[in-house]
This record gives sequence, structure tokens and C-alpha cells, in this order.
Amino acid sequence: MVKSRINSALSQYKSVSVSSGVEDATPHRLIQMLMEGALDKIAAAKGHMLRSELAEKGQHISWAISIISGLQSSLNMDVPGGISQNLFDLYEYMVRRLVEAGAANDPAILDEVSSLLAEIKSGWDVIPERLEAESRQSAV
Repeated sequence: MVKSRINSALSQYKSVSVSSGVEDATPHRLIQMLMEGALDKIAAAKGHMLRSELAEKGQHISWAISIISGLQSSLNMDVPGGISQNLFDLYEYMVRRLVEAGAANDPAILDEVSSLLAEIKSGWDVIPERLEAESRQSAV
């Protein structure tokens, strides 16, 4: 009884925390949150996969696919230089691999996709620091 109330309270807290985080987030932070969410869903899918909880595994893989597809659709394909196209193709590859991971029940594929997404996220995470450094330099 007490445990279920604690779990319910934690769920409500997480919901409010995420909701308020989204409302106050910059576009940059929203992308970070989506990447974090996809990584969380992939990790959860792996846990369910390893425990042979197939329905839950499928649900978390589907959520990760939806998030990555959202990241893909948010790309500005009009930006010159090809980075948007490269990311589009990489997100497409990740989605394809997530489908394969679910069908083959292969946690190594989930690790591969997590690694790719974490690499993109690490680059995304340093953008504010670089912008701030450039801003300080131009102010001098």
C-alpha cells in the first residue's frame, strides 16, 4: 500500500517535472530532452528484452522510434552544408536498427543505436558552451 502511493507520487512528480521543464525550455534544451528520452527508452527496452518482457520491450522501442522520428522531422533541411541530410540519414538508420533489434531480440543492436545517439547528443551538449565562449570573445 505504501509502496504504491510512493510510486504514484514519483510518477506524478516526474510528470510535473517534465512538463515544467518543457514549458521553460529553449529549443536547444528541447532537443536535448528528446535525445535523453530516446536514450532512456532504449535502455528500458534493453532491460525488458533481457528479462524476456516482450510487450514492454516493444512498447519502449516504439517510443524510442517515435522520438527519433520527431528529431528527424525537426531538422531544417534548408541549411547548407549537408549536416541536416547526414543527421536525417543517421536517424533513419537508427530507426531501421531499432526495428531490427526488436525483431531479432538483439540487445547489441540497442547498444549500437544508444552509442550513435549518445555521440550526437555529446556534440549537441557542447553547443551552449561554445556559443557563450564566442559571445565573450566578441564582446572583448
